[in-house]
Parts: sequence; C-alpha cells; structure tokens
Amino acid sequence: MLHLINKNVRQIEISGIRKVFNKVLKDPSIINLSVGQPDFATPEKVIKAGIKSLEEKRTGYTANAGLPELRQAIASFVDRRYGLQYDAEEEILVTIGASEALDIAFRTILEEGCEVIVPGPVYPAYEPLIRLCGAIPIIIDTRENGFKLSPEMLKAKLTDKTRCVLLPYPSNPCGCILEKEELQEISNLLMEKDLFVISDEIYSELTYGTRHHSIASFPGMKEKTIVINGVSKSHAMTGWRIGFTLAPQYLTKEMMKIHVYNTVCATTASQYAALEALATDLIEVEQMKAEYQKRRDYVFDRIKSMGLDVKWPEGAFYIFPSVENTGLSSEEFADQLIDQAKVAVIPGSAFSTYGEGYIRISYASSMENLVEGLNRLETFLEKINIKMDC
Repeated sequence: MLHLINKNVRQIEISGIRKVFNKVLKDPSIINLSVGQPDFATPEKVIKAGIKSLEEKRTGYTANAGLPELRQAIASFVDRRYGLQYDAEEEILVTIGASEALDIAFRTILEEGCEVIVPGPVYPAYEPLIRLCGAIPIIIDTRENGFKLSPEMLKAKLTDKTRCVLLPYPSNPCGCILEKEELQEISNLLMEKDLFVISDEIYSELTYGTRHHSIASFPGMKEKTIVINGVSKSHAMTGWRIGFTLAPQYLTKEMMKIHVYNTVCATTASQYAALEALATDLIEVEQMKAEYQKRRDYVFDRIKSMGLDVKWPEGAFYIFPSVENTGLSSEEFADQLIDQAKVAVIPGSAFSTYGEGYIRISYASSMENLVEGLNRLETFLEKINIKMDC
C-alpha cells in the first residue's frame, strides 16, 4: 500500500539533526553539542503564570488566533524591540511553535510548481515544508559571502515562478545575521517584485553586539512579508510550543483558515506563560543572552586554536566550522567523533549540499560541557592529523 501514500511525503527524509539526537538518547556518556535547545530553565515567573492558569481552571479553548491579551503583548514586544507595528486583532496569529507558523505560512502562499529562494546552508525543516506544498526550493550557495544572501545572488535566481524569498536570519546553522544596510539593499530589490518574503526571526533576541532588524520594517516590505517568531529560543520555552506570525490582515486571514483546521488554537496554559514572558523585558532573558555570548567567545577561540576555519557568529547559538582539511566528509567526521570521542555535533550535509565540509556545534550547553566537549574534539583532531601524516 506504500504506493498510495502522498508522493511528496514519501520523498521526505528525517532530518540529520534528529538522527544524531536519537544516537545521543541511547548513550548518556555522549556530550551533546548538537541540538539547538537552551540549557536554561524557563524563567520562574513564566512557569508560575502557566501553573496559575491551570489552577484557575483555564483549560478550555482560547480564541483561534490566540488570547487577545497575548496578541497585544506580542504587538507591544515587537514594537519596542524591533520597531514593528502590527494590529493585535487583525495581524497576529499565535501558533504551536514557530514550526506551525512556518507550515501555515508556506501552505498559504505556495502552489504546485512555484519556487522559493532559500539561502544555503540552511535549517533542514524548510525544504520539506516547501516540497509538501508541491513547490520547488531554489537553494543559493552563500558560502563565499559569509553565508549571507545578497541582492546579486537573489537577482540571478529570480524568475517568473518565484513566489517567495526566505530570510532565515539570525541563521541556523551559521550564526550570521543581516545588518540593517544589507536588508535595505535586499528590500530595494524586492519591494516592487510580485512575490512574498518569509522572514524567520526565531533567533531575533540572540544577537551579540548589534541589534536585530526585520525586513518588514523597511518601506514597501510589510505588505508582502510574513514574520515568524516565538518564545522557544529567546525565553528557553521550547517545550511550551508557542510561536506567532506577524503579517498584514489579508495574509493573516488566509493563514487563519489553515491554523483553525489544523490545531484550533495553541495550548491555553502555554499562552498564559507566553503572556508573562512577553509582557515585560525579563532580566533572565538578558542573563541568558550574556551567557551565550560568553560561550560563543570561548568556543570560537578554541576552534580557531585547533586550526579549523570558522566564521565569527553574530547571532543564534551555533558555530559552523569547516572540517574539510581533515579529509573526511561532514557525516564521516560527525560519526567518528561520536563513536570515538563521545561528542555529538551535526554534520553540515544536514543543512543542504552547501553545508558539506562543515559541522554545526551548538553552544546552548553548559560551559562545563563545552570545555570537556571541545577538549575531546581537540584530541580527536590530533589523532586524525597523526593518521593523515602517516
């Protein structure tokens, strides 16, 4: 009966990230530097808000678009943090994580045969969502431009089939960001084009030394942009599963149709927790960010000292060094590292063909784990070099 299953589903493969994660689950001695999950607990005030909602027996459905007060808190949050103005009633939709937000955004705007421009290396979940819509991902090689999409790259790939441009910055897996001037150049190119932009800004709160800017804040771009965000990474709330979309009313109205039939509404207790998270700028969020920056600096220096080529990450909590000089493919390197050194990283090939030759290391892990994990990585590299020299 397999032949009767949707062909778009059959062609999808499980993410390379999940494959590594499943290995880690079976061996507690492995130091896990693979998964992009904050190692911090959700702020106490946020947890208590979720508990309080349960104690008050707020266990029914909310409005399909989300609690009105949560949508207002989201509107206030993105205004004070990024200068984005969205109507809480008509232009904001609360979803089950940024994953659902991406799914309903793609399903709303994509049709069979249209194209989506995606900068690679890139988070592996985008391509399956695009293909499930019958659309075609056009992945651009950004390696020679510091992993950043440029107007010149875009212009070379735009066709009459281009329906959407994806901007996933700050980047997973590369940690790069787009500066305000770079976004301005892209918006100058796209503002008159008859296409959409999906801007995945889930790591927007995690930039170091510079402020995040959204392409939706540039003239002419809000009306064609769907901003994806949430509280998973910024507030250490991955398991609460709260994301949201920011989009003009005509797009939000259409996305709502899919959201309603897919999930009805996001989990009620999680919405009350997210309300507490976004109502004010919590000190714990700044403390987590400061710790990530400290870890970033340490990991970067250690990796450079090992002789690996690596770009300075300006956002998120990943670093993406090249392992090409080892002579191993990224998958061979990751497999041998986990088998011989008991350290888990993600092979770059999981992030498109343009990730081959790299590995992704997550520094969303304790400093103790990072020190020991990088010590093991250094020993592993020394052994490889001895073998190569022989």
